Amino acid sequence: MTSERPQAAPAAGAENEAAPSTSGCGAVPPTVILVIGMAGSGKTALMQRLNSHLHMRKIPGYILNLDPAVLDVPYGANIDIRDTVNYKNVMKEYNLGPNGGILTSLNLFATRFDQVIRLCEKERNPPLQFIMADTPGQIEIFTWSASGSIITQAFASSFPTMIAYVVDTPRCMSPQTFMSNMLQACSIMYKGQLPLLLVFNKTDVTDHQFALDWMKDYENFNEALESDSTYASTLSRSLSLVLEEFYCNLRTVGVSALTGLGMDEFLEGVKACGQDWHRFYKPELDRRQKAKADAEAQRQADEMSKLSLDRQAETPRPPSASKT
Repeated sequence: MTSERPQAAPAAGAENEAAPSTSGCGAVPPTVILVIGMAGSGKTALMQRLNSHLHMRKIPGYILNLDPAVLDVPYGANIDIRDTVNYKNVMKEYNLGPNGGILTSLNLFATRFDQVIRLCEKERNPPLQFIMADTPGQIEIFTWSASGSIITQAFASSFPTMIAYVVDTPRCMSPQTFMSNMLQACSIMYKGQLPLLLVFNKTDVTDHQFALDWMKDYENFNEALESDSTYASTLSRSLSLVLEEFYCNLRTVGVSALTGLGMDEFLEGVKACGQDWHRFYKPELDRRQKAKADAEAQRQADEMSKLSLDRQAETPRPPSASKT
């Protein structure tokens, strides 16, 4: 069974283990932050800084670790996948490599994710404001797997949910690396169908203003590629024009997980994405759920009609009266 550790934020107080779900009490639901990014972008460090920032601001938060292969996490996770699934045992039992072990562990954990949702829905005093989920460093394992979709959809159907895509700012000084990250962010937003906040991390090393300039001005980005005449640079120029509309509707923020710079702006961006979820994504979710319910009702009605016809066909007719 999925276990729950003590609440990370001391200001949240003790939980009532027998308390009902917050879904029916009229409380404002917490916003779920799915922290996703390339390996080495600083996701776990950002989670630690965010946890510390919430402690300092006395904001109740709830942390999930969804990386089964991590040896240690620098924050106190309320729910940890490692308490449920042993990554090394999974590798041995199924004769898998590292990535296969992570994927299988996540698949096994996803089968119990309804328990995680119930733990997150418990009423608390004061109520939670944020639920943060740290995902595996192998980005494709979460974003392009069935288990990742199950977890994302389970959160999105229960809480306002957004994606925080973490970018390694110093590495993005290379125009081609920058474009690779933008394409990855675009594909994740398209796949997840959720509001996305582009988080430029490590701004204590390199300010992210150059990236914002590239996003706002094609000519600026083109100048950065002038010294490179390879096919990759030509492709980057073309993609920059294609992604122009994507840039216009994308929320961005610069943070430093090391110093805490920009954390207040990060939380403001999360809240804005939560409002986008209510404005754009919740109506679509309700529409899909209604369509699914209508289809199920129609299927049951068709089965009942077919059953009724079968029974009528099987009912024996009374024998006709013999002629004398």
